[in-house]
Amino acid sequence: MKALFSAIALAAAVAFAPASAGAQERTAKKILSGQPATLHNAKTESQARRDCQRQYRGARESKSALRIKMNECIREGMQGN
Repeated sequence: MKALFSAIALAAAVAFAPASAGAQERTAKKILSGQPATLHNAKTESQARRDCQRQYRGARESKSALRIKMNECIREGMQGN
């Protein structure tokens, strides 16, 4: 009796395993297919670069110092800070 029950349980598990894996895959595709959540006040790279260029236009600093500040400004703009 115990062997029969085990065999039936194993057969049921094998029968439902591919169906549940397919359902999980479809659910994951539905969840991951949409647009990513936007961060509050986040900008695209080009928007952030434009804003930072306006901000640092005419700055009297070395190119390397200005490049470091621009990269930090762009990174913060893209994160929404």
